[in-house]
Amino acid sequence: MRKPGYKLALAGTALCFIVVILGAYTRLVHAGLGCPDWPGCYGFLTVPQSDHALEAAQLRFPDDPVEAFKAWAEMIHRYAAGTLGLVILSLALIAIRQRRNPDYPTGLCLGLLALVVCQALFGMWTVTLKLWPQVVTAHLLGGFATLSLLLLLVLRLSGRLPALMPSRALVRLRTLAKLTLAVVILQIMLGGWTSTNYAAVACIDLPTCHGEWWPEMDFHTGFNLLHQEIGPNYLGGMLEGPGRTAIHFTHRLGALLTSFFVLLLGWQLWRARLRGLSVLLSLALMAQVSLGITNVLAALPLAVAVAHNGMAALLLLCTLTVNYRVRAPAPARVKLVAKPQHALAGRLLGSHTARTTTQVR
Repeated sequence: MRKPGYKLALAGTALCFIVVILGAYTRLVHAGLGCPDWPGCYGFLTVPQSDHALEAAQLRFPDDPVEAFKAWAEMIHRYAAGTLGLVILSLALIAIRQRRNPDYPTGLCLGLLALVVCQALFGMWTVTLKLWPQVVTAHLLGGFATLSLLLLLVLRLSGRLPALMPSRALVRLRTLAKLTLAVVILQIMLGGWTSTNYAAVACIDLPTCHGEWWPEMDFHTGFNLLHQEIGPNYLGGMLEGPGRTAIHFTHRLGALLTSFFVLLLGWQLWRARLRGLSVLLSLALMAQVSLGITNVLAALPLAVAVAHNGMAALLLLCTLTVNYRVRAPAPARVKLVAKPQHALAGRLLGSHTARTTTQVR
């Protein structure tokens, strides 16, 4: 049986996917600083267009001239994210009204609300800290986390995909599914770090990089979170070539590891007769790998790069759905029903009468 809020959660999941895509598009067209302030744009609720508004914007931010295309890309993303925040707030209010229902995922709804508040803060810091890679990556991962929790909420509210009965084979499959989910999350983190440091085109050949199997790389600089300071404008990145190459090359190695675990999980799902999930997971992986290869060979075309971000989200959702399907069933709840006092008194009286009759006999 579907629970209250199911359709709203489903709509929120679709909207969150759109927000993730819009965030990737904004980042890839270098519009992350299209509006130099937050939450408005040059002090306005929308992009300044009139001569008077443009003059006021220039006075407020003399070092940041208005670029309408980039400003609109940023503001559309903010509008969509703000709408998503209202949807999640509505889900939290529904959960509060259902708090006496022990089967309702109230904690999940409230956790989503807390996460979206954190996302708003990271969105602000993304602008005020001038695209500091640590903050931008955290903001990206927060978007993926919000999408994942919304899907989990949809599955919880739908009443579908019941947990499978435990068995020795299922325990092994469950362990593999959890490990695969962890690997996919790690690969998405590497992808985010690659994007926020503008390292996607650090290598433009395959399967080698700069014509070498092991090119010159600086892992210390590429992955030193304390090396990049707060304050400079990180639009376009500030790392040298070897540092970006190290990030890109690590992401490639992560893709190989992810492919191995996803294919292994897909094969085990096929053997367990969960063939729909096996096919879905395998298709998502093949699409993602194809898009990644195209990004390298075609020098990061915009449409392919955005699709690569979106397919990463879909691969994560597929892996999460597999984990939900093979989860362990919840322990059965034992309900103690109190018997009426008059019924209990009647039983005691009947027992006393029976003993008396036996003594008389």
